[in-house]
Amino acid sequence: MTGTPTQGIKTVLHPVTDLAKATEVYAALLGIRPQTESEYYVGFDVEGQHIGLVPGGGPQGMTSPVAYWHVTDIEAKLAEVTTAGGTVRDSAKDVGGGRLVATFTDSDGNVLGLVQDQ
Repeated sequence: MTGTPTQGIKTVLHPVTDLAKATEVYAALLGIRPQTESEYYVGFDVEGQHIGLVPGGGPQGMTSPVAYWHVTDIEAKLAEVTTAGGTVRDSAKDVGGGRLVATFTDSDGNVLGLVQDQ
């Protein structure tokens, strides 16, 4: 089976209960301060990888880290994974700056994410 290739996992979001404490832990781990810091999201960019901290799992109710595969055509990739047996959890939506995100579950219920930068 062939389809739309991905650009790999470049983003991993982690749900956290205490954003301030988690920020300090991840800053120590990564050796840098976050590039994005707000009350609802903290983001670190390191060596082409984006690590995000989401307090309380955010509106998507995350309960574990979610890896986001970067793609050039998010709708085509959602169609491919659903044809293969995946289930769309959150349809593609613009989260600002022309970035589209979506999540789906695999056949075992694992949550996976997709990102498309326009």
